[in-house]
Amino acid sequence: MDKRVYLLTIVSFVVGMVELIIGGILDLVATDLDVGLGQAGLLITIFSLIFAIAAPILLITTAKIERKRLTLISLAVFLLGNIVSAASPSYSILFLGRVISALSGSLLIILCLTMAANIVKPAYRGRAIGIVTMGVSGSLVLGVPIGLMLGNFFGWRAPFVFIAMLTLLSMVGVYALMEKVAPKPSIPLRQQLATLKNRKIFFAHLTTFLFLAGHSTLYAYLTPFAKTTMDLDGTWVSIIYLLFGIAAVSGGAVGGALSDQIGSKRMIFAAMILFGFAIFSISYTTFALPIFLVSLVMWGMGNWAITPAMQSYLIETSPETSDIQQSLNNSALHFGIAFGSFVGGIIVEQASVEVTPRVGGLFVIIALISVSISMAKIRGKAYV
Repeated sequence: MDKRVYLLTIVSFVVGMVELIIGGILDLVATDLDVGLGQAGLLITIFSLIFAIAAPILLITTAKIERKRLTLISLAVFLLGNIVSAASPSYSILFLGRVISALSGSLLIILCLTMAANIVKPAYRGRAIGIVTMGVSGSLVLGVPIGLMLGNFFGWRAPFVFIAMLTLLSMVGVYALMEKVAPKPSIPLRQQLATLKNRKIFFAHLTTFLFLAGHSTLYAYLTPFAKTTMDLDGTWVSIIYLLFGIAAVSGGAVGGALSDQIGSKRMIFAAMILFGFAIFSISYTTFALPIFLVSLVMWGMGNWAITPAMQSYLIETSPETSDIQQSLNNSALHFGIAFGSFVGGIIVEQASVEVTPRVGGLFVIIALISVSISMAKIRGKAYV
């Protein structure tokens, strides 16, 4: 495998961490900037929303720019966004920093994926894309515990300083190790969206949106949930996030392996049922920390075991548009994170953080209905 693929994986990991790195320190941000917890949660929502919308649009508008140069420009803008976030004196400036980071970060992730596929031999393309994707998924689950630990020790601005430093190192690595990569014609956005006319594909993407919405409804506010329901201190909350991260990364690996063995459809249903059971049970396990941790591990494994199985299902369903489907599914994932954190913010402000697991569980039930429609057959023919 070309070693430059691992450099791109590092870049994708650094960029991906910024999306949820603030999740574990929302209470610190809210207190310091004198805003409500739900308003602080919008910092996740706006990032995920822009990330989902901007990626395909920016990829089209920058189609003629040489890829290495575009990556360095995007990293420079991403660096600026994190510096603005770290130095922000008010909520509005921090909000602006998140917008800048999301715009540049969305393009960087797509660039990493496309360059990884272009710099290796055709036989290694799938593996290269998979490695970079692991960087993204790993960052989404490890970003919160990293941000939480840094935030508790050095203040909520420290995670952004940390990301800025890693971004500088990434720029040096890309400049020194990457060769020029010629741009390729991009697929028009209209052509990408046209594939959603296929019902199997549409409801598959809707399923991704729904289960990520259910996940982030609770996950974005897991810190206040743990502190409110179990009176845990920062150390224990860090341990909770670390356990969740380990479970999530393990779930992704297990989900990918089992998807090959038992089939993507069976794996999606099995993981979703496990995930739904776990998130519903969270509210009823807070009386005993060990039982809560068991549910937490089941939640983490179930949630991220769905992703590789869903990607395999989309490739099997529409192999001729597999690249488009991976891009659209990535957008659906971030739309789900944005919507779930938005809903969670409303619940926290208007009701109680203790309600978030039950609402998240409802999203999972709807997701099960959605994936059932996607996989259903009518009179022996594919439901399309």
